[in-house]
Amino acid sequence: MQKFDKLTSTAIPLPMINVDTDMIIPKDYLKTIKRTGLGTGLFSELRYHEDGSDNKDFVLNHGAYKDAKILVAGDNFGCGSSREHAPWALLDWGIRCVISTSFADIFYNNCFKNGILPIVVSKEDLDKLMDDAERGANATISVDLEAQEIRGPDGGVVTFDIDPFKKHCLLNGLDEIGLSLEKGHHIDKHEERIAEHRPWH
Repeated sequence: MQKFDKLTSTAIPLPMINVDTDMIIPKDYLKTIKRTGLGTGLFSELRYHEDGSDNKDFVLNHGAYKDAKILVAGDNFGCGSSREHAPWALLDWGIRCVISTSFADIFYNNCFKNGILPIVVSKEDLDKLMDDAERGANATISVDLEAQEIRGPDGGVVTFDIDPFKKHCLLNGLDEIGLSLEKGHHIDKHEERIAEHRPWH
C-alpha cells in the first residue's frame, strides 16, 4: 500500500450530502475484483449522460480538477452498502484524501485499508475548505498527516484527530497484509516451536 505523509493538491468540491457508495461507484462496475480500472466508473451516473458523453456540469469534468487528489465532500459521505469498490474507484481516479464532517463507518475504515486518508472536520472548517476548493486551480490545499494539519491557500490551518494506529499504518503504507508481514519473524518462531513440540501437525 502506498504511504501517505504529505499531500498538496487542488481539491474537488462536492457539497452534496449523503453520497452513498452506489453513487461513488454504481453496481454495474462491481463484477470485477481488480482494484484498477474503476476510476472510469467513479461517479459515472453524474459524470456521463445516457449516451456516454461527458456531463460538462459535473465537477470531475472540469479541467481545473483533472489532477486533483483531495475531495471535499458534504456530510455522511460513503453511506449505503459496504462495497470496497468505492475507495478503489476513488484511488484509481487519483484521490488520496477525502474531507467531510462525517463518514459511514465501513467506508471510513475501508479508506484506511486502501491508502486513502479520510478526515473529519467541523461544519465551519468544511465550509471554508469547500470555498477554497471551489476556487479550482487558483487554490491548493496541503494535508500533513504527521502534524495532523490541513493548510488552506490563504495560510489558515485546520487540525484534525485520527486514531494513532490508523495514522501509523498510513504513514508506513501498511495494509492488513503488510501488518502481518511485519510480524513475520514472530510467526516463523511460533511455527518452529509448533514443529518441535507437536511434530505430528
